[in-house]
Amino acid sequence: MKMTSLKMKKLLDDRLGSDAFKTSYNRDQDTYRIEWKDTGQGITITLPNVISKYNERGDSAIDDLEAHVTEALRIMNENHQLSGKEQQIYPVIRATSFPTETKNGNKLITKEHTAETRVFYALDLGKSYQLIDESMLEGEGWTQERIDEMAMFNVRSLNNDCTKDRVADNDFYFVAKQDGYDASRILNEAFLEEMLINAKGELAVAVPHQDVLIFADIQTKQGYDILAQMTMKFFAEGQIPITSLPFIYENKTLEPIFILAKQRPEK
Repeated sequence: MKMTSLKMKKLLDDRLGSDAFKTSYNRDQDTYRIEWKDTGQGITITLPNVISKYNERGDSAIDDLEAHVTEALRIMNENHQLSGKEQQIYPVIRATSFPTETKNGNKLITKEHTAETRVFYALDLGKSYQLIDESMLEGEGWTQERIDEMAMFNVRSLNNDCTKDRVADNDFYFVAKQDGYDASRILNEAFLEEMLINAKGELAVAVPHQDVLIFADIQTKQGYDILAQMTMKFFAEGQIPITSLPFIYENKTLEPIFILAKQRPEK
């Protein structure tokens, strides 16, 4: 029996239905949306991509989709109390070679991310921002855990609209809002899970510099080489370069890809 978008919608309704959620189907765009009734936050799923996975893998594809959607919605619904300057605190991604102390010798607040990248925290001042150091925390009586909680909440509130290019049967998505936190969106787990849900192939992510986040839906072996060249080009052009290595996103982890040939090395 051929799987259609309407049949897939019914299947997803059965799997994901809850009194807490509202679902809808956009016939023109062939998408399915599930969102929290009380906040309107949610995920939009491209049905043809899900159907393609279903045709290949059967119910296991829907099992994976259900797990990813449930986790992403859970992350979105975490409740935090914010006041004062808390809404102006964001995480920023930097290379691991970036200094971890200010020129005055104050230690900056950081968190480990990947072997190539590290998380810092910034107080947004409008047209600029200040990286947060230990002396600022002590002055406010705040903990690093509190700063991290605020920053992650705020990065999840940012607009994640992408532009899309298709190159040699691979899809590339770019977030470039020029708000200082484009690369920071790689820390939004719900966003990464949503991109993974909608990927036809393997999902790769790159943060070559501060002002761009690249997703690659790798569907052919040539896609890895295209992504490597693209990431290197952006890395060379960025005002605040981060890393020229892209990452594969799977199992909620980011693994750097060392692409030396025309395809991803076999595991």
